[in-house]
Amino acid sequence: MAFILWIIAVILVIAGIVQLFRSNILLGVVLIIVGLLVGPGGVSIFTK
Repeated sequence: MAFILWIIAVILVIAGIVQLFRSNILLGVVLIIVGLLVGPGGVSIFTK
Protein backbone atom coordinates (compact mmCIF):
# COMPACT_ATOMS: atom_id res chain seq x y z
CA MET A 1 0.00 0.00 0.00
CA ALA A 2 2.84 2.41 0.82
CA PHE A 3 4.36 1.84 -2.62
CA ILE A 4 1.07 2.67 -4.35
CA LEU A 5 0.71 5.86 -2.28
CA TRP A 6 4.28 6.80 -3.17
CA ILE A 7 3.56 6.35 -6.89
CA ILE A 8 0.37 8.44 -6.63
CA ALA A 9 2.26 11.17 -4.76
CA VAL A 10 4.98 11.29 -7.41
CA ILE A 11 2.41 11.56 -10.19
CA LEU A 12 0.58 14.36 -8.38
CA VAL A 13 3.75 16.35 -7.75
CA ILE A 14 4.91 15.96 -11.35
CA ALA A 15 1.49 17.02 -12.60
CA GLY A 16 1.65 20.03 -10.27
CA ILE A 17 5.05 21.05 -11.63
CA VAL A 18 3.76 20.72 -15.20
CA GLN A 19 0.79 22.93 -14.32
CA LEU A 20 3.14 25.55 -12.86
CA PHE A 21 5.04 25.68 -16.15
CA ARG A 22 1.75 26.01 -18.03
CA SER A 23 0.95 29.17 -15.99
CA ASN A 24 -1.79 27.44 -14.01
CA ILE A 25 -0.29 28.35 -10.65
CA LEU A 26 -3.27 27.61 -8.38
CA LEU A 27 -3.86 24.10 -9.73
CA GLY A 28 -0.12 23.39 -9.68
CA VAL A 29 0.25 24.39 -6.04
CA VAL A 30 -2.83 22.37 -5.04
CA LEU A 31 -1.54 19.25 -6.83
CA ILE A 32 1.88 19.56 -5.20
CA ILE A 33 0.38 19.98 -1.72
CA VAL A 34 -1.97 17.03 -2.20
CA GLY A 35 0.94 14.94 -3.49
CA LEU A 36 2.99 15.77 -0.41
CA LEU A 37 0.07 14.93 1.88
CA VAL A 38 -0.67 11.58 0.21
CA GLY A 39 2.93 10.42 0.04
CA PRO A 40 4.29 8.05 2.68
CA GLY A 41 6.74 10.71 3.83
CA GLY A 42 3.96 13.19 4.48
CA VAL A 43 0.83 13.09 6.57
CA SER A 44 -1.01 10.39 4.70
CA ILE A 45 -4.79 10.70 4.74
CA PHE A 46 -5.12 6.95 4.25
CA THR A 47 -3.40 5.81 7.45
CA LYS A 48 -4.74 5.90 10.97
